[in-house]
Amino acid sequence: MTTPLDVLSFWFAEGPDTFRDAWFKRDDKFDDEIRTRFGNLAAAAQTDALATWRNTSAGVLALAILLDQFSRNLHRGRAEAFIADPLMRVIARDAVLVRRQDLGLTPTQRIFLYLPFEHSEAMADQNLSVALFEGLRDDPRMAKPDGTIDYAWRHRAVIARFGRFPHRNAALRRESTPAEQAWLASGGGF
Repeated sequence: MTTPLDVLSFWFAEGPDTFRDAWFKRDDKFDDEIRTRFGNLAAAAQTDALATWRNTSAGVLALAILLDQFSRNLHRGRAEAFIADPLMRVIARDAVLVRRQDLGLTPTQRIFLYLPFEHSEAMADQNLSVALFEGLRDDPRMAKPDGTIDYAWRHRAVIARFGRFPHRNAALRRESTPAEQAWLASGGGF
């Protein structure tokens, strides 16, 4: 049986405070490895079959990786990439705001409990994301603090401007507005 430690050992293979470039760029080989090793587990997490994992900091972090990160790796460019987002926000909100399980994690690990808010199209979640990421700014153990925090602000700016992430429109079969089309045509990056 796969455990939270199996997920964390894979994701943080270079150490719990080491930032890996593979996390935030397209890498088909990395995606295939996730699919092979954790595809069924990610699907089980989407049905909340791993709810007991919520009871520990390591377990809730593993859920964040399964539901928020692996779903994006497994379903790139498709609506399924975002299907677990609402569930993960509920889990993250409880873990961070009620149980304070994020405090049992390293700063780099905390990123993955905060990303569900950054990935949300709700402004309240964006504000929470920025506040949480700003709280990491002065921690000397934080890998790439300025870049990570800058991305939180950039995501918030897109939601403030458009009310949604235009780069998701095609996958979610949403029609882009002319302003969104212009933004996407100009690179639309974060």
